[in-house]
Amino acid sequence: MKQIILGVILLSLAANSGLSFAQASASVPLKLESTIAMPDVQGRIDHLAIDLKGRRLFVAALGNNSVEVIDLKANKLIHTIPGLDEPQGIAYIPSSNLLFVANGKDGSVREFDASSWKLLNSISYGDDADNLRYDPGSGHTWVGYGGGALGEFDQKGTKLADIKLDAHPESFQLEKNGSRIFVNLPGSRKIDVVDRKTRTVLSSWGTGGPLANFPMALDEQDHRLFVVTRLPARLIVLDTENGHRIASLPAVGDCDDLFFDQRRHRIYAIGGEGDISIFKQQDIDHYSEIARMKTVRGARTGYFSPDLDRLYLAVREHGPQPAEIRVYMPQP
Repeated sequence: MKQIILGVILLSLAANSGLSFAQASASVPLKLESTIAMPDVQGRIDHLAIDLKGRRLFVAALGNNSVEVIDLKANKLIHTIPGLDEPQGIAYIPSSNLLFVANGKDGSVREFDASSWKLLNSISYGDDADNLRYDPGSGHTWVGYGGGALGEFDQKGTKLADIKLDAHPESFQLEKNGSRIFVNLPGSRKIDVVDRKTRTVLSSWGTGGPLANFPMALDEQDHRLFVVTRLPARLIVLDTENGHRIASLPAVGDCDDLFFDQRRHRIYAIGGEGDISIFKQQDIDHYSEIARMKTVRGARTGYFSPDLDRLYLAVREHGPQPAEIRVYMPQP
């Protein structure tokens, strides 16, 4: 009888927490803290960026051709930048309060004053301007674009460099204490390692078989690179010293954003399949999936802020429910 009662309790915990039955007895690693409605946003939502000082979250509403600006103190939408052309990537520059938005359809990177929202500049990259990464060391921003290239530009919108690649770059990560950029190239089934000082490709690494490597995260301190593939859905861990594959684990499907929580040694993989895969870094060579939390099908992008200790999940409109940002607090 006690076993039956225990089973009922575990099933109830699983249903209420969004975890699988096997994980119901464990503590919930992400607690839903709040939701922020974006009632007029339609269609697919792409990547996010944050203004830590101003406590603002920027959301690339690709299907709505807008960027949504959210006040994280008041938990509400405060501004919309309309008239964009399939916005995909966003970079916020805190020192100058500038916002750069990469547009996939016309290939432009548009520069806005993040106070007045005035359009200051438009940098043409021809086609499919995608992910953006800001380099605080140089004050420059990098964009992945077109059939295969990384572009570097300054805060005035002046182009500084182009590094040719052999496929369109998806997620890429910049070293903070080095000059390398790690670039996902799903079209050529590899990861390129680029030197942003010499502006050359240093080497190329494979994923060991799995294809469609879109999202990426970096544990620079421990020399580990994390990539999630879609065919099949796997978390791949690579040694950044030599490109050797350290681990490969099943992961959520249709993953488009991946984050490393240094404080808890966790990895959050956000999947459009309708889950967040949460992995534990037991040590730098060993990993396990500790939970798979239910979200909403199609919700595959987000943003993790170590400074605010929050994971923000972008949820597109579904049925009668408007688009929203779900705010999760990692536990414990």
